[in-house]
Parts: sequence; C-alpha cells; structure tokens
Amino acid sequence: MSGEITGRMVGVDVGGTFTDIFVLDEATGIASVGKVPTTRPDQSGGFLDGITGQVPDLSQIAVVVHGTTAGTNALLERKGARIGVITTQGLRDVLEMRRRDRPRTWGLCGDFEPIADRRDRLEVPERTLADGTIHTPVDLDAVREAAGGLMQDGCEAVAILFANAYANPENEAAAVAAVRAIWPNPHVSASHEILPEIREYERFSTTALNAYLQPEVSGYLNRLETALGEGGFDGEFMIVQSNGGVMAVETASERPVRTALSGPAAGVIAAGYIAQTAGFPDVITGDIGGTSFDVSLIAQGQTQLSPQTSVDFGLTIRSPMIEITTIGAGGGSIAWVDKGGLLQIGPESAGSNPGPVAYGLGNDRPTVTDANVVLGRIDPDNPIGGKLSRLDVEAAAAAIDTHVGVPLGLGTYAAAEAILRVANSRMAGAIRLVSIERGFDPKRFAFMPFGGGGALHTCALMADVGLARSIVPRYPGVTSAMGCVIADMRQDFVQTVNAMLGTLDVDALGQFMQDHHDKGQAMLDAARTRFDAREAVFELDMAYLGQTHTVPVAVPVNVVDGQVNAPTAAQIGAAFDDTYRATYGRLLPGGVRRILNLRSAVIGRRPKFDLETLAPQGDAAQTPRRRQVHFGEDWHDTPIYDRLMLPVGAHIPGPAILAQPDTTILIEPGFTARVDRYGNTIIEAEVT
Repeated sequence: MSGEITGRMVGVDVGGTFTDIFVLDEATGIASVGKVPTTRPDQSGGFLDGITGQVPDLSQIAVVVHGTTAGTNALLERKGARIGVITTQGLRDVLEMRRRDRPRTWGLCGDFEPIADRRDRLEVPERTLADGTIHTPVDLDAVREAAGGLMQDGCEAVAILFANAYANPENEAAAVAAVRAIWPNPHVSASHEILPEIREYERFSTTALNAYLQPEVSGYLNRLETALGEGGFDGEFMIVQSNGGVMAVETASERPVRTALSGPAAGVIAAGYIAQTAGFPDVITGDIGGTSFDVSLIAQGQTQLSPQTSVDFGLTIRSPMIEITTIGAGGGSIAWVDKGGLLQIGPESAGSNPGPVAYGLGNDRPTVTDANVVLGRIDPDNPIGGKLSRLDVEAAAAAIDTHVGVPLGLGTYAAAEAILRVANSRMAGAIRLVSIERGFDPKRFAFMPFGGGGALHTCALMADVGLARSIVPRYPGVTSAMGCVIADMRQDFVQTVNAMLGTLDVDALGQFMQDHHDKGQAMLDAARTRFDAREAVFELDMAYLGQTHTVPVAVPVNVVDGQVNAPTAAQIGAAFDDTYRATYGRLLPGGVRRILNLRSAVIGRRPKFDLETLAPQGDAAQTPRRRQVHFGEDWHDTPIYDRLMLPVGAHIPGPAILAQPDTTILIEPGFTARVDRYGNTIIEAEVT
C-alpha cells in the first residue's frame, strides 16, 4: 500500500476524569502507558500532555488512534450546535413526535426538547413516493430561501431530511447541492448519505444528530490534528467508532454520529482480544472510570452489536454500535442521602475537576473513591495519575461523616462500607441486565474489570453476581487506550432493499453489495496503515411479511479479485430459516419472507501485538509492604504488592492489594489471585 508508515502506535482514550495513553513500539514490541487528568472544557490539552509525556518527539509516532467522548458529552450535556432542518412539507415535527414514547414508560406524561427548535425546522415542496417515484420535484428556490433564513438566524449546521430519500435520493441530492453552494461551512448533513434506510424517524434523528455534532466534534478533531502537526507528527490520525472499528479523522469529522460511544467501544475490543488470548472466550467487561460503569458481554469471542441505540431519551442513533450498558457509578460518583433517607450513588459525578474530596481541589461531597480511600483500599501516598502528591484521607472521612454517616446514623467506616455496597449493588444490577436478563448464565463467564477503579470492586461483584472468575489485564487503567491500538479499521454501509424473497432481483442486490465493497476498499486504500488482511461481510435484515421486527441474517458471499458474487435466493432463504429457527425455535410454514435492508462491513485487519511482551520478566520474589485495610466490619493487616513485579505463576491469597501506577487490585478475604503467562491477574474464590 502506498504511503504506509511504521513506528510507534499511540492509543489515547479521553475519559471523564483521566486521559489514558498506551504506546506500542512496533519494532521492539515494548509498550508503555501513561495517565493524566482530563482537561475541561477543552479535552485537547490533556490529550497532548498525555502523548508528549510518553513520546516527546511526535515525529517518532506512526499512528495515533483516539477514543473520544467529545460527541457523547455534547449529546448528554446538550451542548451541540444550533442546527436547522429542511424537510418535506408535512414532516416538520417528526423529530419532536418520535415514536410517541415517554421518558418513563409507565408515566402519564414526559418532557422532551428536540435538538432543533421548531422555528428552525422548515418545510419545502417536494415528494418522493415509497417506491422511489418522484411525485413532486423539489422546489430549489424554496430550498435556497430556507437555507438563507437559517443562516441569518444563526444556525451553524443544517440537516436535509426528505421523505423516502432512501428509495430515491434525487430530490434530496439536488437540495443538498443547492444548500452546499451557499452554506458558509461544510456542516451540511443529508439523510441519504448518513442513513439510506427505511423508517422516517430513525433516519431523521440520526441525520439531525450528525449535524448537531459536526461543529463540536470536527472543531475538536481539527484542533488535535493541528497541534499534532505543529509538534512534528506526520503519521496517520484515526478515530475509534462506536462499532469498535476505526476510521480516518476526515470521516469522523463528516460522520461524528458514529463516535457516540467511541471510548467505551475501544475498551470492549481490547478486553475481547485479551480474554480470547488468555483462553476465556466468554467474558463480561466492566469499565469503571471516574464518572460511569460501562458493561458489555462477549460470547464465544464475539462482541454484541446493536443496530440502534439511544444515548439519552429521544436522541436515537441508527448506526452499528457495540452493545454497552452504562450507569452513573464511577469512582467520582457522588454519594448522597435522598429525602426518604435512602443512600444513593450518582448519577452526578465530581469528574476530574474538582474530583473526589480526597483530591483537595474544592469538592466537599463524598464519592466512591473517597470511600475506598477512607477504608485503606487506595494508597493515599501514591494516587494514580501522578499529578497529586497525596490524597487527603481526613477530608474524605469528614465528608462521608457529614453527608452519609450523620444522616444515616452510621460511623465513618460503616458509612464508607455502605457507599461501596450500594455502588457494588448498582454495578451488579448492570451485569445481570446484560447476562441473566438476556438468557446468559453468568457462571460461564469471566469478568474483566478495567478502568482506573474496576479492579477495586472485582471480588464483590464476583460474589454478588456469581461470576466464575475475573481476569484483570496487565494495564487495566489504560485498557481502552490499548483498544485504540488493537482495533481494526471498519466501514459500515446500509441500503434498504424492501423486497420479497420470491421476487428478489438478485442482480440488483449484488450491485448494492459490490458498491458497498468498492467504497469500503477505497477507504482502506486511502489509509496510511498496514493491514494483515481485508474482509467484507454482508448481512440482511429479514422477517416474515407482516412482522415489524427483523432478524439479522448473515449471508454467504464470495469475493474473488474484487468481484462480489451475490448469494442465490435459495441460499438466502436457507440462511434466514436457520437464523429464524435459532432465534424463535420454529418457522412459520407458508410465510412470505421479506428482505428489508442490506448491511455491509468492509474491515481492514490491523496487526495485533503479542501480549506476552507485556508479561513480567524474571521470577524474583518480593517482600510486600503492609497496611491496615477495612473489609466488612474489621481491619486486616494486608500485604501490598507491586503488581507489575509479580512473576508469572505467582499465587497471592487474599486479603491482599496489588498496586500499580494506573490502578489498584483488591483481593478480598476468601479469594486468591495468580499471574498468567501474559501478565494478567486471574482472581477466583478459594476452594473450601
């Protein structure tokens, strides 16, 4: 591949509290990690500080891959751009009506504020029918007038949302060309470009959210790209997508809606690779950072992808995403007592600034981290991140007394234990949601905690949920950053087919597949990175006629010398029968089978590094330090080991603490830990 570059690969994951850095030297296989506080409101400061702290000379870097929360935060905090909408007459309120759902399913009412004000949603004459027929050509003068009015009113971006544009984009494409000719910036999103798929609301919502994020995300990425260039970086800058793949920064700027769960997705990819390599194909991941607990399930080495998600109520994104359940129970989540006298954790977080009370930066309300500090589980003299010299244990204890202990009539240590029990209970509920409630027995799964706080809660979650064991990666605090380095390049496409299998035009379906394949290969060709292999996968959304919900049917497709050989109708029918029977247990004899959408993915498999290079070298024993750590109702004299110096094969009985710069692993009484050949720590309950 022309322009391919090699050298150091850098993964950067920006979280709510810390920015994590993972550096891999491709020539030597040596990895290094870093963690710096996330900077607010502009995250680019921490991003650059973290990279230069590990690689001062940016010209030595071949690839930077970034898992970003810029889009996620803009959606959750409603801090995207002011956008305008130009749509078909009669469809002005689709974004506001949604599916007539409510924030609380069983509530009688609920408030929702769309991302585009009604005054900024304008209608123009045009109409395309569901079969693609142009009933009314678009009035381009009306389009230009609407765009001019939106610009005059201060809109920064615009979304063009026409009825049935998925079936025939002619009207919408003409309108987009007219708007782009006069719009003062590139922030123009068209539904047939973002999501050429049936169902108006989902297509409108996804496209409007893309426009809403474009100024914020593209501006952020442009600042990063400029700063990297000024520092001497001349490599490839890529962004992690919500589906776990990576894309070029130019694509991310045009399609920022694909980054909605970028950072958490990178962590799941790394966790899957680490677990599979270590011999655990079934794993539940738990990313405990400063603000949230993100849970995902990997079965038989396969991540679970969802075609649609809602980042917040009414903010629906129709794009492939790794299924991740998020709750507000991170290390910085604030503990408080409600009016009914019940202890609550989150969703409000202290974040990185001011952070937990123990940071001494101005917060006076206790957090989950403060509880761990007071109970001796976190070393106050060696806080992670490297920016604080010592944590203020006394201030943390006073905050717990004031806000939790006194209201509940508990002593300091009992109140701190209560905070952790409630936090652990919430996390256990999220694990049950992705496992038991979806038909998976947690006893067959290993739990992989990562993030700065994950390994502190491992044993409690194992006991509560009944997980078989835990596997703590070598650098759990920077697992998402490692995932940025591991993730493959991926481009997803969708096209509505809307045809009965019996009358399917196989040649037309094959042409769609070929178009998707060619576009994806062109994107891979443009990337200045090395691929070990390339792969194209195709899937059909299918159902019986009259059914609303579809099943994803993987279809056999051969690609020879760049030519896609589409499956026959008989092959598609057999694949549907197998999938439908596996999903529902039976077929519907005589039912008419319908193909709704074609989904394609073109994947460039990036080189993976040997995890054994992370394993500790040598077998020297160490004499642990000791300190008092609180478990249950008692203090225990607990050994403190340097986790990174433990040799392969080491066995550590609980209670014990394994400390390292990016996290703390807590081995509770009744559990034991061992170090595997990759440097992972395997935790299991002691056999009695």
